[in-house]
Order: sequence, then structure tokens, then C-alpha cells
Amino acid sequence: MKFGIIGLGKMGSAIAWRVLQGGHEVFGFDLDKNALETSQKMGVKIVDSIEEMPQHAQVIWLMVPVGIPVDKTIQKLIPHLQEGDIIIDGGNSNYKDSIRRAQMFDGHGGQFLDCGTSGGIEGKETGFSLMVGGNLEAYEKVKPFLQCIAAPQGFGLVGPSGAGHYVKMIHNGIEYGLLEAYAEGFHLLHDGTYKNLNLQQISGIWNHGSVIRSFLLQLTQKIFKKHTNFKDISGEIAEGGTGLWTVENAKENKIPVPVIEESLQIRKWSRETGGNWATKLIALLRQAFGGHEVKKIKD
Repeated sequence: MKFGIIGLGKMGSAIAWRVLQGGHEVFGFDLDKNALETSQKMGVKIVDSIEEMPQHAQVIWLMVPVGIPVDKTIQKLIPHLQEGDIIIDGGNSNYKDSIRRAQMFDGHGGQFLDCGTSGGIEGKETGFSLMVGGNLEAYEKVKPFLQCIAAPQGFGLVGPSGAGHYVKMIHNGIEYGLLEAYAEGFHLLHDGTYKNLNLQQISGIWNHGSVIRSFLLQLTQKIFKKHTNFKDISGEIAEGGTGLWTVENAKENKIPVPVIEESLQIRKWSRETGGNWATKLIALLRQAFGGHEVKKIKD
């Protein structure tokens, strides 16, 4: 089976690169000419349209903006699919949309998998964490590609259609809470009882043997090495929707998630007020792991 990818931005091109490194032929499409040129130089074979992709690839990975763009892409692909073709939505789609989209494939020959994808921009080198939802038959067929894309032991079929994006939604909710806890703690170290503490040193110590060591803390240490102060950084934190979906689902299931809910409210507050030192750190962390834009304060 050959691999195709629609959407060759930062994450899409990283996935394409890892599949290429695994020795597979990769076909790609993107609306952005620069993305196409960069991917072509990397070894991706470019197709002229979305509709043409099934002529070349039997497994087609979607890495396009969530919502309507995903539906439009699937609608363009479905009439051209052959029996056994598999579409994988690797973006941060709402799990309810993924359940609905899987049903769109009934009677069309193709199959649909939803895949929560974590790892950010460093996933290109270290591998991604992949949470797959859908049927076992389709999952087994795409396993060779998942092994290329994922970090060692970093992928699996977590449940039926929608489950992959559901698990990633909860993952992102946890991420909100972790980022907020780290940011508040370092804010206290920065402006609390002791002044001029070496935050780069402290985060480095914590990263070796402490119970709160983590990838996020490693990125925090790198941020403190690069930024001596946050004066020109805006404290506004954007969000992609998964945190809100997590809180909504928790309320539907009558499960309290006060930490995640509060972190979501703080992000909203940051956009209304410009935030504070802690939200500046979160904005820089989001840039570090996901390449998200950080707003600068204008003089």
C-alpha cells in the first residue's frame, strides 16, 4: 500500500518525512505552493488535486484544519475511493464529528480511522504519539505506516470510531492543566519571597530525578535559557477548542474537572486582559512544542 498526505504544513510535512524515512513512497497535496515545493525537495511526489490522490495512494492521511475543511476533503475523496482504501484524519477533530464521518464511508468501499496525534514539532525527530480509533481490520492494514510515524511503543488502537480523537481531547485537557500548574509555580518563584532565583537552574534540577520532571519541564528550561525576561511577550494564550470540548464532555458525564476548567478560564482571561507573567510562559511553551504563534508587545 502507498501513503498519501493532504496538508503539508509543519505537522504534515513531519509525518511525510518519517514515512519516507521508513522506505515508503509518499504522495502529497497542499494548497500552499511553498509547502509543496519544500515537500517535493524532501522526496514527496506531488499530486495536482485532492480528487487525484486515490489514484496513487491507498492510505491517505488528512492533516487539514478542523471542521468544515475536513468534511470538504472527505467529500472530494469518497467518489474516487476503491475497495480497501483507508482515510486517516490526524488532526484535532471533535470525536463526535469523527463518529459521523466514519458513517459517511458506509457503502463507498473505503474505511475511516481517526487518529489523535501528539508530539508537536519535535515529533519529526523523536516520533509521534498516535491514538487511533476505528475498526481493527483497517488499523492492522495501516500499522506499517504508524510504526514509521510513531515513537517506539507510541501508538495503538484505543477504541471504535471517535475514540482516537476522544482520547486526544482528554490528553489536551490534561495538557492545559499541566501548563497552568508549571506556569503558576514558576511565576511564584519569579515574583515570590526570593528574588532573582535562577529559573533555568531550578528547572534543570527538577528535570533530574524529581517527581515533576517531564518533556514540558525540559522545554521550560530551554525557554529560560533563551529568554532573560518576557517584557516583549504578550500573555495572550490562544486555544484550539479541545480544552473546551473536554470540559463540555466532563459536564455531560457529570465528572468534575476543576483544574482543566480553571485553566480554560485563565486562557480566556489572558485574551481579555493581556495576561500576566505566567500566561506569557504558557504562550512560549505552546510555541516550543507546537509552533504556535506568540504575540509580541508593540512599543
